[in-house]
Amino acid sequence: MSIPQNLYRTLALIVIAQFCCTSLWFAGNAIVLDLVETFDLPSDALGYLTSSVQLGFIVGTLLFALLSLSDRYSPAKLFLVSALLGAGTNLLIIIPDNTFASLLGIRFATGFFLAGIYPVGMKIASDYFTKGLGLALGYLVGALVLGTAFPHLLSGLGWSLDWQAVIAGTSLLAAIGGLLIGLWVGDGPDRVPGETLDPSAFFHVFRNPEFKAAAIGYFGHMWELYAFWAFVPVMLSQSLDPGSDISLLTFGIIAIGAVSCVLGGIMSKKLGVKQVAQSSLVISGICCLLSPIMLQSSPNLIVFFLLVWGFFVIADSPMFSTLVASSAPAAKKGSALTIVNSIGFAITIISIQLLNLLSSYSFGYAILAIGPIIGIWAIRRVKFS
Repeated sequence: MSIPQNLYRTLALIVIAQFCCTSLWFAGNAIVLDLVETFDLPSDALGYLTSSVQLGFIVGTLLFALLSLSDRYSPAKLFLVSALLGAGTNLLIIIPDNTFASLLGIRFATGFFLAGIYPVGMKIASDYFTKGLGLALGYLVGALVLGTAFPHLLSGLGWSLDWQAVIAGTSLLAAIGGLLIGLWVGDGPDRVPGETLDPSAFFHVFRNPEFKAAAIGYFGHMWELYAFWAFVPVMLSQSLDPGSDISLLTFGIIAIGAVSCVLGGIMSKKLGVKQVAQSSLVISGICCLLSPIMLQSSPNLIVFFLLVWGFFVIADSPMFSTLVASSAPAAKKGSALTIVNSIGFAITIISIQLLNLLSSYSFGYAILAIGPIIGIWAIRRVKFS
């Protein structure tokens, strides 16, 4: 189904707000070398700082789901409060007396408040776009993909920005994004509030076969996605000449996923959400299995192969979010999206760490095929309404 004409402005505001707020997620990646030098951090600080954000997000989404916050309270107000608190914690990085431990705590807190931004933003979108939800989430996730790739673009262009200005700028963007949702978007017309605290919603949603299949499919997708994104620079550095511009190539390989999210949303109107998700899983799974061979080929072919992989590895993400939202009870939709996000991001830690052990072997990246195989198996027999 198409998006109603009168809601395109709302969609644009949600997309802009999500991009602004999720800039908090990757702010530390863009300035990590400055942080290492300024605060005398260990050389492997990037991994720990990134993991702190992920862990904070996992804990936050778990708590938000258990308390059913986005169902019991206004999602728009929750988004606004989370954005302002996330902006404030991010700004604490500028304090000159920070230590490695305090920076880890700050990034954990930032990840925690992102739990009130990413899944809650999808909840708000699903309350506006019962018609054309796949397309709406395609634009939404596409914006998030660009946010993921953005630090690599900064690095590749060699922009010389004061790191304090980067932190202040991302905090300002997050505050603006929160205000866009809180003041100009608000709660969707199809929102059904949850009346009481219901921790059992955490478990009950998985009793629905459609929801369970969509969730497992999403988990398989997440097993592959973040591990692929994290190791794109490693794949390139292992395969290309030392003079290659790894940062700009990495940006292109990740950012092309923004195009696939939008195109996938458009195609879902004709082919159906499940078909687009399944096709994306099949092609990205094939890329996983071909990686031991393709990463030993010529440099141009390697870049082309990774662009294809980058295109299809994320195209199913908005489709699975659509299937999850559509198959969850209306009064529990926010909690359902949040808990699925929580489990999905927890899975990424496992696959990233496993790939960290296996990436030096020629067959290592093929292990990512486990995710698409599980995802295809989960959704193949379920007929989504």
